[in-house]
Amino acid sequence: MDYDLGPDAEALRTKLRALIAAHIPDDFLGACTDDPEDLALTERFCKTLAADNLLALAWPEEFGGGGGDVWQQTVVREEMWAHHEPRGPQYMGINWVGPAIMRHGSDVQRGKHLPPIADGEVIWCQGFSEPEAGSDLASMRTQATVDGDGWVINGQKVWTSYALMAQWCVLAACTDPTASASRRITLFLLPMDRAGVTTRGIPSMLGPHHLNELFLDNVRVGPDDVLGQVGGGWRVIKDALAYERVGIARYARCDSLLARLRESLGDEWDRLPGGLRSRWVRAMIDVRVARLLAYTAVAQQESGQPDDATASIARIATTRTDQSVAELLMEAVGPDGLEGDRHAVLHGAVDDHWRYAQAATVASGTIEVQRMLVARSVLGGR
Repeated sequence: MDYDLGPDAEALRTKLRALIAAHIPDDFLGACTDDPEDLALTERFCKTLAADNLLALAWPEEFGGGGGDVWQQTVVREEMWAHHEPRGPQYMGINWVGPAIMRHGSDVQRGKHLPPIADGEVIWCQGFSEPEAGSDLASMRTQATVDGDGWVINGQKVWTSYALMAQWCVLAACTDPTASASRRITLFLLPMDRAGVTTRGIPSMLGPHHLNELFLDNVRVGPDDVLGQVGGGWRVIKDALAYERVGIARYARCDSLLARLRESLGDEWDRLPGGLRSRWVRAMIDVRVARLLAYTAVAQQESGQPDDATASIARIATTRTDQSVAELLMEAVGPDGLEGDRHAVLHGAVDDHWRYAQAATVASGTIEVQRMLVARSVLGGR
């Protein structure tokens, strides 16, 4: 398969890097920090991208996008993630919430939700995982009980990234506990200011805002809030996760940090143990393998047939590389790598990457679940 990203890829990269250099400081480490200006910075930058049709570059123009292709969007993902995601939490809406609404939403939902996402005006979160149902979503306990022509939802979600920032949530709830696992779940498009919705942050080494608990107490939803079909949530979730698992170009940050490490060490590079330098070469190879596997999944998305197993293979390779690169970086810079402030080595990016990498094999489905999906595909579902 030809993975040439097209003749415009390098020009697009150059343009994106120029925008990042003009609007994002060198010591930027993402939106989930103690400084509210970091989130505000990402919100401004998203509108800058949107004004040039770059935020939702691969979306159809009718939905507010740039009318580009998935390979152009892949370039955007790579450049954003390599620079600590200056789109902030907006990538969730761009990468999978928007595409899910395009594929499964009603005309009213498309008209209501897609333009604000494409314009960088709204933040979404994902209410899937629960205290007793992380990767096993079929066993979720959040219930949507029929009430008139709608439902009343009660339950709890956990690890809900960006919930304190978000205006909307894609919420999964059980609408029929007696149905088969594939017909038990329904997805709702829920405004975060709906009565009965409470959010509480979870302190973690990932910084504020990243992890949250979401409590749902007698939250009323109606037929217009349903995404897809009642009982058809699992189909939408499978599509969404296939997009999400390759929507974060983790390999691009690894590539950038490895190159920056080599440059920043200068003459000190030759004084590193030979084994460590050999691992650096191995890591660069792993990054390229992860990139090619991700491109395979992107090619399937382009054809309109995203595959769980292919996305999972790419996810496994990328997250394992993320963690091995984190360990390598920390060993190479020594104790200075533990300094998380922006005056440290690479402006604190080594410490930041190491902390985020610890959760890489858990987010978007644990690595064990990814391996199970691959095994089922190989064994024919047995």
